[in-house]
Order: sequence, then structure tokens, then C-alpha cells
Amino acid sequence: MTWDPTTYLAHASLRERPAGELLARIPLDIAERIYDMGCGTGNSTALLRSRWPKSRITGIDNSDEMLTRARQSGLDVDWKKADLGSFVPSDTPQLIYSNAAYHWIEDHRTVFTRLAESLADRGVLAIQMPANFDAPSHLLLKEVAADGPWADDVADLRPANPVHDASTYYHYLADHFKTLDIWYTEYVQVMNGSDPVLGWVKGTALVPYIERLRGDLRDGFLTAYAARLRTAYPMRADGTTLFAFRRLFIVAQRP
Repeated sequence: MTWDPTTYLAHASLRERPAGELLARIPLDIAERIYDMGCGTGNSTALLRSRWPKSRITGIDNSDEMLTRARQSGLDVDWKKADLGSFVPSDTPQLIYSNAAYHWIEDHRTVFTRLAESLADRGVLAIQMPANFDAPSHLLLKEVAADGPWADDVADLRPANPVHDASTYYHYLADHFKTLDIWYTEYVQVMNGSDPVLGWVKGTALVPYIERLRGDLRDGFLTAYAARLRTAYPMRADGTTLFAFRRLFIVAQRP
């Protein structure tokens, strides 16, 4: 997929909040070696660098566009293009961190187990993923994708929920960690402007649809989706729109 950093960063403060809250729960005073998996534009990596200024940090992403923007940050970080589903550190980091990336990857049991086994003693795996795939924003996206002249073109872009429930991740990870903390947070995001939820989704879940469709077909798809979003997320009298967004957090520490 081709990511647009500018569109993604249109709601940077809302996207960075869970990154900071995940970071705050990591029980490490010192982390000499850190990987930021799915680093994107480097916003979350900057938080890691601020907390551990002397650590060696590598930011991993599969998007050239995102990594180009990350390199422009000037951070003292090694930026590397790689596939999150197969990449495993060759060394033994104290921290593997990921904010809003692994919901794009399948087979979490295998992937997370490999990452756990690569950690140093007392090392931490810290992951946050969206858990809002049963929210109107995503359900309506699937409905619109299946109901229109574009349906055949995007049929393979309507996957099942890629994020499991908390008990499933506990089952996957409990044997690999000494401590395992899993929780949900639902953010009631206050958004401004016209069609703000559409603008948010354009930076994430809509990316493959926008890339696949062209011309009038893409315009018709976005128009139909926007109309349904306005009904599901109506603008309030004060001009704001409330967009509830649920996220799953995992912080696990090795023996």
C-alpha cells in the first residue's frame, strides 16, 4: 500500500495519545536496544528517544513514504524498511514497541511468539492495536464496499476482524512472559470540521480502497461512505463530532 503521511498526520495529536499511554506503562528504567515496529513517520519513535536518550533505536516500517518522512525528523534513529509479519531482531533488545501497526498483520500468535523469543531477559513487548472493528466506521465501510459498482474491485479488501479479544492474547503470550498486562481504552475523540471521521479513516482503513479505485468509481465510493458516516456520527450543535475509538494494549515482560 502507498501511505500518505500528510493525511495520516492530520489527526496527529489523537494518534499520538495512545502511543504515549502505552509508553507510560513500560516497566523499564534502562533500555539499551529498542525496536519501534511500524514506526510510520517517527512520531512514536520520538517519544521513545525522549524517554531513553542513550539507547540504540531502530524504526521498522514497510512504507517508503512513511520512512522518508521519518528520516526528515532528524532523530538519531536507524530507519529500516521491512515486513512486520516476518521481521525478527537479530540481536536481543530490551524493548519491542509497536503503536497501531500489527492490526495490518495476520497470525498474531506466530508473530508475537517470535518477537517474545527475541527479547533479552526482563525484556518488554509493548503493543497497541485498534480494537474498533465492530464500530460503525468499520461496519459501514464493509457495507458500502459490498453494495455498489465497485464491489467486485474491492471484494478482497473486506477481511475479518484482525484483532482478537484480550483472553486470546493472554492465551498466546502467557507462557512466554513473567508479567502480562492487557487492557482496553476507549477514546471519545472530539473532532472538528466537515466529515472528520471520513478524514480520519482516509489515513488508515481507507488507504487500500483509495489505492484500488480510480476516477468516478472512487468518488462514488467515498460519497456513499461519507453519507453513512454522517448519519452514524452526526455533527453536534457546537460544530464538533464525537468519534469513539477503542484500542487494545499489551505490555508483557520476560522472566
